[in-house]
Amino acid sequence: MKNTNDPYKGILGLMAAVSQRNGIQNGVSVGLVISGPPDIKISYNGMTLTKEQLLVDEYWIPGHTRHVVGSTDYAGGGSGDAAYESHKHPVNNDETLTDTWKPGDRVALIPLYTKEDMRGGQKFIVFGKLRYLD
Repeated sequence: MKNTNDPYKGILGLMAAVSQRNGIQNGVSVGLVISGPPDIKISYNGMTLTKEQLLVDEYWIPGHTRHVVGSTDYAGGGSGDAAYESHKHPVNNDETLTDTWKPGDRVALIPLYTKEDMRGGQKFIVFGKLRYLD
């Protein structure tokens, strides 16, 4: 029986698999903030990513509120009277945070993979603020 396998079909399949693998974005990358939220823009790999392409960690959106429970450290007053002896206070309230990204900040970019885009690189999760240790 004559062999009907096309050797070129196998080579083309191998080349397709390699090109798909090479098209996959690396893991975590670093972007440079051009402008912060709410109209965030991040420079990455020669492109400018905008809020439509970014999923951000809500901690970095100015005005984000967190509920804080705990107590203050012990502290004493300065007069020496018993009423001012070392004491602490309970904390149980909402705190509005003002941390945000500003131009020049380095941030972590994680490619977001979906069923529609298994190679990623179209949308990114923005996470944290990065810096080199001096």
